[in-house]
Amino acid sequence: MLQAAIGAEPNCAEAHHQLGNLLKSQGRYLAAVASLQEAARLAPNEAAIHLNLGVACLELPALDEAIACFQRALRLEPGRPEAHNILGHALLAAGRCTEAIAALDSALRLRPGYAAAHDNLGRAYKAQGRTAEAIIQHRAALAIKPDPNTHSNLLYSLNLLEGLSPAAVYLEHRQWAERHAGAASARAAFPEWDFSPGRRLRIGFVSPDFVHHAVSYFFAPVLAHLDRGQFETFCYSNALVPDEVTERFRGQAEHWRDIARLGDAAAAELIRGDRIDVLFDLAGHTARHRLLVFAARPAPVQVTWLGYPNTTGLAEVDYRLTDAVCDPAARSEAWHSETLVRLPGGFSCYSPPADAPPVGPLPAAAAGHLTFGSCNNFAKVTPAMIGWWAAVLGDHPGSRLLLKSRGLADAATAQRVREGFARAGVTGDRLSLDGQDRSVHDHLRLYHRIDVALDTFPYNGTTTTCEALWMGVPVVTRAGETHAARVSASFLTQVGCPEWIAESAEGYRTICRRLGADLPRLAAIRAGLRERFRRSPLADGPGFVRRLETAVRSLWARRCWEVGTPAAANPGVRIWPGMSASELGATRAER
Repeated sequence: MLQAAIGAEPNCAEAHHQLGNLLKSQGRYLAAVASLQEAARLAPNEAAIHLNLGVACLELPALDEAIACFQRALRLEPGRPEAHNILGHALLAAGRCTEAIAALDSALRLRPGYAAAHDNLGRAYKAQGRTAEAIIQHRAALAIKPDPNTHSNLLYSLNLLEGLSPAAVYLEHRQWAERHAGAASARAAFPEWDFSPGRRLRIGFVSPDFVHHAVSYFFAPVLAHLDRGQFETFCYSNALVPDEVTERFRGQAEHWRDIARLGDAAAAELIRGDRIDVLFDLAGHTARHRLLVFAARPAPVQVTWLGYPNTTGLAEVDYRLTDAVCDPAARSEAWHSETLVRLPGGFSCYSPPADAPPVGPLPAAAAGHLTFGSCNNFAKVTPAMIGWWAAVLGDHPGSRLLLKSRGLADAATAQRVREGFARAGVTGDRLSLDGQDRSVHDHLRLYHRIDVALDTFPYNGTTTTCEALWMGVPVVTRAGETHAARVSASFLTQVGCPEWIAESAEGYRTICRRLGADLPRLAAIRAGLRERFRRSPLADGPGFVRRLETAVRSLWARRCWEVGTPAAANPGVRIWPGMSASELGATRAER
C-alpha cells in the first residue's frame, strides 16, 4: 500500500518515511535507509525522519552516518530527550565515551528519571573503567523500570568490581531470575520425548555472537569437529547483522534459525518444535542474550557455556560447563544456580585466526628496554590495575607500557589514564595509549611490540590472553576466587605455564620481575610459545570436542535416568564412558 501511495505521489515524504520504518522493522536496513533518505530529502526539517534514518544507519551499522542524523534531528528539535539518549548510545558504540556522557546527561536534564538514559550512562562509565559509577546508574535505571536487559548490564558490571563477595553477586543473579523469569518449573514435562540414552541427539546453540566476536573463536571448533553421526546441530542466531563468520557457521550447521526478531515465547516455541534435546546458551548476561527463552524451558536439558563467566541465576538452566581451575571443586557450587560440569582438560578451546602474523623477535632486544602491554577491554582496567601496572613499571627502570583498547580513542579517557599513572609516579613518555580500530591481523601485529602481557583482575582476559600466547607473549595473571578471575589461570595451566599465575598483587609483580630479569630466557619463551600452545589442550579442537560430546552424553543419560527410562545409564561412579561423577558434579537435589 505504501509503495502504491508513492507511485501515485512520488513526492509524499511521509509515505517514504513510513515505508522506511516498515522496512526497518523487517530488518531490511539497506532498503530502509534508501527510503528514509528520500523522505529526508523531501522533508529536510522533520526531526522524526532524521531520527528514524539514524536508527536504520545504526543497525547496519553505519555509525558516523547515524550520529550525523541524530545531531541533525537535535538541531531541529533540541528538546527531545529520546534524541539525546540515542545519540549517546551511538556515540558510545563509536567509542566516543565523553561525548556520549554529555548527550546522556542532556537527556536526563530534559527528562529526570529517564531509565534508558541512566542505563546507557552506566554503559558509558563502564567503558571508561568507572565501574562503581556504572553500577550506580544501572541501579537507578532499575529503580525506575525493572527491565531485564538493564538488570543484565548491572550483573555484568558486578563481575568487574573487586571486593564484592561471590555470594553477594550470586544473590544478584538469583534476583534477576526471580524478577524477570517468573516462576516457571525447573523441570517441565516432556511426555512426548524419546528418552533413550544412546540415540542421536539434537543439540541447539543460542547466541547473538555468531558473528565476528570473541565467542566465535571458541565456538568454531564445535561446528568443525562435532560427530554428526551422534549429534544433529541447530544454531539459533540472535545476531541482527550477519557477516562472513555468520555465513561460515551457517554453512557448517545442519539447521540455522534466525531468532533476532522473534519474541521470547515465539523463539521458545520454535526450539520446542525442533525437538531439541540439549540446548546451549552461549551468552549468559551479555548483550542481546535470550535467557528468557531458556526460562520457558523449551528443551529437556539446558546448559550455559562460554559467553559469560558466571551463573545465569535461572533454575531452568540445569548445567554450566567449566573446569577444575576456573571453578575449583567444592568451592564454587554455592555461587551457581546450575550444576557445575567440569570438563577435563579445560572448559574451552581456542581457534586462532587463519591469517595471524608470525611470531616476531623479542622487542626488548632491539628497543633496549622492556615493553609491557595489555590489549584488554578497557572496562576491565580498574584504578587498582593502574596501580599494579605502575608498580611493575617502577620495578623495571626505563620500561614502557602499551595499552590498546578502543576506549582509549576517547581523548578524555586517555587523559584520565595518563593522570592516574602520573599520580603513581609514571611519566607520560613511558605510556603508549592506542585506541585505533584495527583488523584482526593488524591488532595481532601489536604483540610484536610487547615483551610481557599484563592480565586484568578481577575480570581476566579470555580471547586477549589466547591472542597474546599465540603471538609468543607470556601473560602474567592473578588468580582470584571467581571464574572471571581464573580464566587466564585455566589457559596457562593448559598451555603448561603455571609459573605465570600469581595468587596476590605482590606475586604478580614478582613474576614480572622474574621474566624481565632474563632477556635470553624471555626470547626463548617467545620463540617456542606458539608451538607449545599448538600442542596443548587449548588448541586441540578434535580432542576438546570429544570431551564435550562425552559431557553432553552424560547429561542426557542423567536426564533419561531421572525420567525412569529403563535403558538409562546408572547414575553411579560412571555416568557415561569417560565422564566421572566428580567431573559431572552433584545436581541441585543431591547437594
